[in-house]
Formats: sequence, structure tokens, C-alpha cells
Amino acid sequence: MTTPASPSPVADVVLPCLDEAAAIPWVIERIPPGWRAIVVDNGSTDGSADVARAHGAHVVHEPQRGFGAACHAGLLAATADIVCFCDCDASLDPGLLVPFADAVHAGESDLVLGRRRPRERGAWPPHARAGNAVLSRMVRRRTGLRLHDIGPLRAARRAELTGLDLTDRRGGYPLQMVVRAADAGWRVTERDVPYLPRTGRSKVTGTWRGTWNTVREMRAVLREPPGTAPSTRTLQP
Repeated sequence: MTTPASPSPVADVVLPCLDEAAAIPWVIERIPPGWRAIVVDNGSTDGSADVARAHGAHVVHEPQRGFGAACHAGLLAATADIVCFCDCDASLDPGLLVPFADAVHAGESDLVLGRRRPRERGAWPPHARAGNAVLSRMVRRRTGLRLHDIGPLRAARRAELTGLDLTDRRGGYPLQMVVRAADAGWRVTERDVPYLPRTGRSKVTGTWRGTWNTVREMRAVLREPPGTAPSTRTLQP
């Protein structure tokens, strides 16, 4: 007799948001059943918070500007055992996070990252892709992890994430999570995910200046000496 597969774990999905009213309905409609969308409004002026609330999301307001500030506010607001992160611009489908959470729940990985694979022309501007490739090589040298992308789609256990004591509140937050996870001995894995053109104009990768500022912030994270993160490891076996 075949044992039925256990249901996917319930998770919280953190969605950092700055003027994403046009994309929010598409994103929230794709949150897996039983999961909770946590939209972190980072100072929107287009009614994003109201749109998110109307579509059933839990809304958190974070007045400190910065991608990391929004992500961390969402992490602190989460209550589920497993926390996922996804951009709120409709470039990534949060429904793709189910196997990410399954891998964490099963103890196969401690941190699962999405490797973005553009499916349409213009989804990932050349300058943004080039900056990501440079950072990926730097991460390999710094941590030994053979990653190809430092993308926003990811999943891990909430308690362990808060234990990393993440301090970056700007564009370096996603990278700091990876670096400190590697220093703490986490099992970090990648999964390919389709990447779509975002709705609206990017605040980060839409311009060379935005991409360069993010790369600069991430390079500062890579200069952190090993051992900056807490050394206690309490992950599931």
C-alpha cells in the first residue's frame, strides 16, 4: 500500500512592496492555499496597502526605506515555521515556492533559492544579469557555494532565519542571508524558476545606477569577516 504524500507545510510569504498596486492582485492570487501573504508596505503612495488588504493579505507598514528593512519587518511579523520571500512585482510566481517549502520541511535543505530563468525578452535587463553574475562569482569565492543567482525567491525556517541576526536593511539583505547561512553551515540549494517581465518600473535593476548601487551594497556584505553570524546551529536534522 502506497503511503500518501504529506501535505505541503503552511508557510508565510513575505512580499516587500513599494508602489506595486498594479501587480499585487496577480501575486496574491497565486499564494498557495492555506499560506499567508505578508505584504510589507515600504512607503507606497499608490494605495498598495489598501489593494493588498482588499485581496486578503496581512499588511505590515515599515517606514524605514530599504529592501532589507521591508524584508526583515516581514520576517519579524511572520509566525509560520517556514518563511518564504518573493518580490511583489509579478516577475515571480509565489506558487513556485511549494517545492521550496517542502524541501525545507523535509530537511533536505536549510535555505532554498530560486535561480531565475527569463522566459520572455526583456524580463532581465543585461546590466542586471551581468551584475548578478559578478556577485555570484564573488559569493563562490567567499563561501564556496556554487550559486548562479542571488534572487529574491527563497524559503527557510523562521527561527533559524531570525537566529542569523541579519543587519543589512538595504539591497544587501538577500546576500547577507546567503553569506551568513553559509558561514553557519546551512545546506543551501538552488531551483530553477521562470522569470517574467515585472509590472511597472524597477526601483533597483531598471537602471544602471540602481544596479550599481545594489552591487555596491552587496559587496560591502561580502567584506564581512567569516564568523560575523551567530555560530549556534539549531537546524532540523
